[in-house]
Amino acid sequence: MSELRTEDFDYILPEELIASKPSDKRDHSRLMVLDRKDLSVTHKHFYDIENYLGGNDILVLNDTKVIPARLIGKKSKSGGKVELLLLKNISGNIWECMTFPARRVKKGQELEFDGCRAVVREESEDSKRLIEFLCEGDFMDFLKGSGRIPLPPYIVSKLSEEDTKDQELLDRYQTVYAQKAGASAAPTAGLHFTPELLSGLREKGAEVAYITLHTGMGTFKPVTADLVKEHKMSSEEYEITADNAKNISDALKKGKRLVAVGTTVTRCLEDCFRKNGDIIPIKDSADIFIYPPFEFKAVKAMVTNFHFPKSTLIMLVSAFAGREFIKKAYEDAVKEKYRFYSFGDAMMIN
Repeated sequence: MSELRTEDFDYILPEELIASKPSDKRDHSRLMVLDRKDLSVTHKHFYDIENYLGGNDILVLNDTKVIPARLIGKKSKSGGKVELLLLKNISGNIWECMTFPARRVKKGQELEFDGCRAVVREESEDSKRLIEFLCEGDFMDFLKGSGRIPLPPYIVSKLSEEDTKDQELLDRYQTVYAQKAGASAAPTAGLHFTPELLSGLREKGAEVAYITLHTGMGTFKPVTADLVKEHKMSSEEYEITADNAKNISDALKKGKRLVAVGTTVTRCLEDCFRKNGDIIPIKDSADIFIYPPFEFKAVKAMVTNFHFPKSTLIMLVSAFAGREFIKKAYEDAVKEKYRFYSFGDAMMIN
C-alpha cells in the first residue's frame, strides 16, 4: 500500500458553504448520518439524533468553556499594536500565547492592555510566546472586561465588527454544558445540543459523561508535510474526573456503546485507553495522531462537524469511517449544500 499523502484528504468546498452564523436554533442544524455497516448516508436534522441514541449508549461530551482569549494592546515603549491569543495557562498568570506580529514581540518587552500590564518571559517556536500578566486584581475578571471571544478567522472575515461583538452570537459559540474555562476555540460538535435534547436522551436511558480538554489552536494546526505520517501533532492536555471515569469505564464493561461528541473527546478517550487499558481518572497530555489505518479501542460512534480539507480532523474521521466513505459523504454534503465548519451542520457516524 502506498503511503498516505496530505492531498489524499483534500476536497473542493465552495466558499458560500462556510457558515458564518449558526442555525436559528441549536438543534435545527442538519445532521448527516453515516452507517459504517452498510455504507449508507441519511439526511436528517440534529433533533433527530434521539432516534439513534438510547439505553445502550453513553454519550461523552467536552465541558470546556471558551474564554475571552483574544487581547489587543500595545508595546509599552513604541506604542506599536500587539494582538495576543491565549493558548494555555502555564502557571499563575503566565500564559502561552500566539502573538501578532510575532517577529516584533521579543523576550523582556513590556506590553500594555486595558487594565493590565504584561511582560514577555520567553520566545518559543513560530509565533508563540510565554507572557506573564501583572494585573492588580483577578486575571479572569480582567479577561472578561478586556478580552474578546476568539471567533475563527473564517467567521470574522464574513461578519461586521458589530456582529463579532453580538452577545447572542458569542453565546452560541459556547456549548450549553460548558463549565470549565480555558479553551481558545469551541468544541464545535457539541454546539448543536440543547438542554431539552440532552434531557430527552437521558429519559431514553442514554448515559451522559464529561471530559475536559481545552480546545486550542493545536487542534487546527495546518498539515504542511506532504506525507501524513510526517506531521507532528501538538499536545493537548485533558482531564477525566473520578466520577466520569467510573461512569465511562462501567458503561464499557457492560458492553454499552461509547459515543464521542467531537474529535477532542475522541482523541482524549483513545489516548487514555491506549495508555491505561481502561478509562481512568487522569490528567494527561495527548499528542496521539489518528489517521488511517487506526484501531479504535474505546469509541464506537462519533458526532462531529464537517472539517477543513487536508486537516488532522478529517484524517481522524476518515480513520473512523474509512477514507473513501468519508470522501463520498463530503461530496454528498457539498451537493446537498450542508453548512461547514464551526457554525455548520453535523455528522453522526454509527
